[in-house]
Amino acid sequence: MKKISHILIACIAVLFSSCSALDLSPQDWYGSGNFWNNEAQVKGYMNGLHANLRSRNQMFYILGEARGGTQRVGTSSLNTSLDYSSPIKGNQFTRDHTGVSGWYSLYNNIMQVNHFIDNVEEGCSFLSDTARKNYLGQAYGLRAFYYSFLLKTFGGVPLITDVKVIEGKISADKLYTKRSTPAEIIAFIKDDLKRSEDNFGNATSTNKVAWNKDATLMLKADTYLWTAKVNVGDHKAAGEPDLLIAKAALEQLKGKYKLRKDFSTIFTEKANEEVIFAIRFRDGEATNFGSAFVYSENVFVGQRFGRDGEVLNDVLDLRGNGLLRHEYKSSLWEAYDEEDSRRDKTFYDHYLNDKGEGQGLVLLKCLGIINSNGNRVYESDMIVYRYADVILKLAEVENSLGNDCSSYINEIRERAYGDNYSDAFAYTNGSFEENELAILAERDKEFVWEGKRWFDMVRMHDANGTPLAFKAEANYPETPGEAPVPLLSLDEKHKLLWPINVGTLNDDNLLEQTPGYEE
Repeated sequence: MKKISHILIACIAVLFSSCSALDLSPQDWYGSGNFWNNEAQVKGYMNGLHANLRSRNQMFYILGEARGGTQRVGTSSLNTSLDYSSPIKGNQFTRDHTGVSGWYSLYNNIMQVNHFIDNVEEGCSFLSDTARKNYLGQAYGLRAFYYSFLLKTFGGVPLITDVKVIEGKISADKLYTKRSTPAEIIAFIKDDLKRSEDNFGNATSTNKVAWNKDATLMLKADTYLWTAKVNVGDHKAAGEPDLLIAKAALEQLKGKYKLRKDFSTIFTEKANEEVIFAIRFRDGEATNFGSAFVYSENVFVGQRFGRDGEVLNDVLDLRGNGLLRHEYKSSLWEAYDEEDSRRDKTFYDHYLNDKGEGQGLVLLKCLGIINSNGNRVYESDMIVYRYADVILKLAEVENSLGNDCSSYINEIRERAYGDNYSDAFAYTNGSFEENELAILAERDKEFVWEGKRWFDMVRMHDANGTPLAFKAEANYPETPGEAPVPLLSLDEKHKLLWPINVGTLNDDNLLEQTPGYEE
């Protein structure tokens, strides 16, 4: 796997600034003696692993949300060109049109985690037992997290558990690795989750921007819920046994966190009581890609109208720092009740004229701050796990077990509607499929921009066990008022997984294309 070897040149290039003074050998430092000599270096490397995750932050949107049916394609409401319209947002995948290449570079990050595990598991005698276990709990959790993204995106993938350095040198043929089956990858993820959980033990952490035990429990719940409900390759949905494991993991988090009363402050106040694990962004260090979800002033100011019919200026104080390369559908906005506070705390709506025609949407979750220099800085953290996900996953587990899930749905709705909440907005338990669609609809409104929607459409299913990706009722029409159509037709089941780009296939003669994309 030649592309994987690229990371061997500069593994720590993206360390946090606090680690920039580490003295690393410029070449073959894997075999050198100038590293792994003290805990400061181990801690610095772990910071680097988190920085690597931050460098891949767009994967949550690109792999986990963009193809989920909530995105406009082609051009935006402001006539700007939208990115990823094809094949990703339009689900137009072919073997020659794959959307991403090189496994989204996730093996770069995996091999660095592998190197950390190799050294900390057996070496670093200067570490206390408590410190070693904490570091390994983080490392095994991060590796399981990367493989879970690969599994949900590609199905069976190459299983790489070392750093692929042969006697201090890179050997291309040694990097070739065939795809393991989905069942093998699932078994590996579950084993890493157990290793992470065992190493953490009873330890607790208040650091919500470092992988922690509760992040492992969330990933465990997500993984077992996935394996309970999803058929992929040689893995058949396990049903109740895995549902009960997911439920047990979630119940360890139940009541440990709480829903913020004001929905918007989840994203403006870092590391708040709803957050379980987030990717940290900070002015002067790194920013998110939120500017791609907001207006560009030259096509907005003085040209668009507010809900009140008045001409708009730079209402969000973007100060010229906006692109609008991604935009959500108006039909998603219309799915919210007017009394639902999440609508106007997630989107700013604007219009072509004073009659309210030609609606456009700007995302509010990612705006960051105005810094001391007077610049808009997109430094809002990207939240990977928060307590609302615990509640709605418990709803999904209970529904899959044949139990009443309405109390969990209503817990989320009570926060969403606030003082407007009444029996009129309460959900009453229905059939399995009615509940599943209700849970999905709540997740859609709750987790905009948080990388959930596509994976939800694959994992959640109708009464016949068919993923909601094939269900028209689960999708949003391109134009409000039109009848929705399924994301995928039943003859496109292979598109639940992504194809591998030709370049990656050509680089590794052991690789085979994702089934369904061979021709």
